[in-house]
Amino acid sequence: MPKQIKGTTQFREIRIDRGHVDAEKRTVELAFSSEEPVERWFGIEILDHQPESIRLGRLNDSGPLLMDHNSRDHVGVVESVSIDKDKVGRAVVRFGKSARADEVFQDVLDGIRTKVSVGYAIHEIVTQEKKGETPIERVVDWEPLEISMVSVPADQTVGVGRGVDEKKEISLRSNEMDEEERKKIQEEERQKVRDEEAKRKAEEESVKAREKEKIQIREDARKEEQDRVREISAIGDKLSKREEAQSAVSSGMTLDAFRAQIVESMGAVPVDTSVDIGLSGREVEQFSILRAINSILDKGDLSQSPFERECSEAVMKKFGKRENDRGFSVPHEVIEQKRDLSVGVATAGGNTVATNLMAASFIDLLRKSMIVNQMGATVLDGLIGDIAIPRQTGGATGYWVAEDGDPTESQQAFDQVAFTPKTVGAFTDMTRKLLMQSSIDIENFVRQDLATTLGLTLDLAAINGSGVSNQPTGILNTSGIGAVVGGTNGAVPTWGNMVDLETEVSKDNAAMGSLGYLVNSDTVGKLKQTEKVANTAQFIMNAMNQPGFAEINGYRAGMTNQIPNNITKGTSGATLSAMIFGNWRDLILAYWGSLDVLVDPYAGGLSGRVRIRVLRDVDINVRHPESFSAHQDMITI
Repeated sequence: MPKQIKGTTQFREIRIDRGHVDAEKRTVELAFSSEEPVERWFGIEILDHQPESIRLGRLNDSGPLLMDHNSRDHVGVVESVSIDKDKVGRAVVRFGKSARADEVFQDVLDGIRTKVSVGYAIHEIVTQEKKGETPIERVVDWEPLEISMVSVPADQTVGVGRGVDEKKEISLRSNEMDEEERKKIQEEERQKVRDEEAKRKAEEESVKAREKEKIQIREDARKEEQDRVREISAIGDKLSKREEAQSAVSSGMTLDAFRAQIVESMGAVPVDTSVDIGLSGREVEQFSILRAINSILDKGDLSQSPFERECSEAVMKKFGKRENDRGFSVPHEVIEQKRDLSVGVATAGGNTVATNLMAASFIDLLRKSMIVNQMGATVLDGLIGDIAIPRQTGGATGYWVAEDGDPTESQQAFDQVAFTPKTVGAFTDMTRKLLMQSSIDIENFVRQDLATTLGLTLDLAAINGSGVSNQPTGILNTSGIGAVVGGTNGAVPTWGNMVDLETEVSKDNAAMGSLGYLVNSDTVGKLKQTEKVANTAQFIMNAMNQPGFAEINGYRAGMTNQIPNNITKGTSGATLSAMIFGNWRDLILAYWGSLDVLVDPYAGGLSGRVRIRVLRDVDINVRHPESFSAHQDMITI
């Protein structure tokens, strides 16, 4: 039966052959192990050099070259390891370029340091025979851990130093042990090693995944910047606004801001800074929606948040609004989170900025939560009064004329896309305990939750707004968009339907700008399983690196369940889905005035929930209906 003994550190060394030293490459060829018997305290030890007996993984994985087996005295690396036919373990080691490594390597070149030793772990020993009272123990499973330069030789016969790093239990078994049992125990030990190796690899993969994620974030930022420059430049080229485009690129202007600037130059009412109430950058950072809500919950008014009360009163006066006992208005500067000061530089305001800095503006949070913004919709913010954007409805016509003849006069035709403020409201319920927190994270959580709630409402209006009952008209209900029809009772979507959707936009010369598809989750599931052509394994929708998006025929495909999946046609029942393709830049979202917040502490009754309502004046319109096409009778489930 196996027995356990305690091992102690042991070494065997050899002189290095200076003829195997490459001074230029800083490498040394050396032998580090053999089957030469060595007398140990537990008997005569022989290291078995069959390939299955030696675990070379650690040495092959850039194993360390140390001084005197000291892990803190690292002077080089093991570049390669081999077990040769003469049953000798050999390695090529390379010295580093640190001062310590250079010192040791110079001593090797000078013939001063000539001895090496190997540190190893014993996993299994089998008693081979006995010489009198002394057993001969063959190590049938061992693992070299490191190679060291040493000073005092213990053995000159093999050229190898051997040692163990620490005391270790070693299994000793005689040849009398049942062979099947021996193999079973050996396999169990090897399985443990494999498990440890798998764990190590899993940890390495986790580290690599985190690094890959960081790289992806940087790559996404780089691509986003490239897209910004490309889109701005394309707009400048198309509209002969190259100087304005170059200035926008140089100043870091966002694509939405540049679009608004171009729309303004084409006749729209400009984004008017008079909607601001004159807050400084420091004051913008100090404004807390959460503090204002808590004041209303505690006192029924803003008496406990005098700064927010003063700002709200200024906004109400600015826009002629009536005061509300359980509500307040958020200044436009706070919604956009404008900054006059650089908080990163102490002399530029860093010493004066309050500690409750906000992570992002409300409007930024709102835009990130809206799929139509991510698809590329144009945003106009800070508007005052009704606006009308000019739209060309007909072009001039060219003619061929005879010599001295006159062309027939023709002119472009224009109309206007009108925008009128419409109030959108949304609410979310939160616990009173949550709102009573005062951390920056909770402030940002409240802003994010309100922005997401409002964003979902706006998304639905932009996609499927009815145009009645104070709603804007969404894309699916806009007269003049292209249409692809499936069948009397609907039809399963096909590759041809996708091409037809794109053709509907292209034939009206509108296939430019921010082109893409928008679908619901039912459609995603269907298109990912529907082949373009039968038995080709080429599917209509494919995965895409950008989170939340897929790809159809080279175009981005966003997913939102605001796209209806309950359309009725013929005998289908309310189960059909819609999808949209188009130039999302021609979807315009216009915002007026401020954000109004109403606090209702009674909606939750005895549960302690508080209902927070947000109101905003918004309008949504499609500048060119020809820029969109829709398929509204797809069988997807």
